[in-house]
Amino acid sequence: MEKVRKEIIRIEGLKKFYNLGTQQVKALNGVDLSICGNEYVAIMGPSGSGKSTLMNILGCLDTPSGGKYILNGTDVSQMGDGELAQVRNSEIGFVFQSFNLLPRYTSLENVALPLIYSGVPRNIREKKAREALESVGLGERMEHKPAELSGGQRQRVAVARALINNPSIILADEPTGNLDTKTSIEIMRLFEEIYKKGNTVILVTHEEDIAQHARRIIRLRDGVIESDTTNPAPAMEI
Repeated sequence: MEKVRKEIIRIEGLKKFYNLGTQQVKALNGVDLSICGNEYVAIMGPSGSGKSTLMNILGCLDTPSGGKYILNGTDVSQMGDGELAQVRNSEIGFVFQSFNLLPRYTSLENVALPLIYSGVPRNIREKKAREALESVGLGERMEHKPAELSGGQRQRVAVARALINNPSIILADEPTGNLDTKTSIEIMRLFEEIYKKGNTVILVTHEEDIAQHARRIIRLRDGVIESDTTNPAPAMEI
């Protein structure tokens, strides 16, 4: 009997409009979407499709013009900046194309940052950060700063930081965009491991080969979902 998975994300009639001079741009024009725990989802679409806007709203970096966004049972649609910041820190682990690491901080210090915002004592922060770095294969690089790491190692630090608070979702925006092919494969293998440990992974990408690692592929066009399909043959199953 298949296990019933808990719904983590529910979006109803989501809209996001921007005013450019006298013109109104409908970045999202009525999106309905449900994502459950331990799903591995890729969100795709051409430039202007609305995928970046959807990612920003999913990550509580922006608010919708209309509709609802329920994250883990809480309606975050109408929250203010302070409340959204708390939700981001506790519910969402971000992995960005540009890594977003602080250059003067070591790997350990970068990974521990979200725990500082959560008020976790220093000794516990360091222990958790060490465990997170070991889990992504960087046990020997804890005291190295970003400039002393390869692109793939920097992205592993970013992944460790994303995992540190045990978030509801891992949201990865073009996570291999700055990496060569070999390193991209290594990072996608890491996401596969994270998914298989029970995490919910959402990739936002324009690269078809990267999207093919996911178990479900959602394609946007002109602010609406064009297709939402199960991937019958994921690119990498370890």
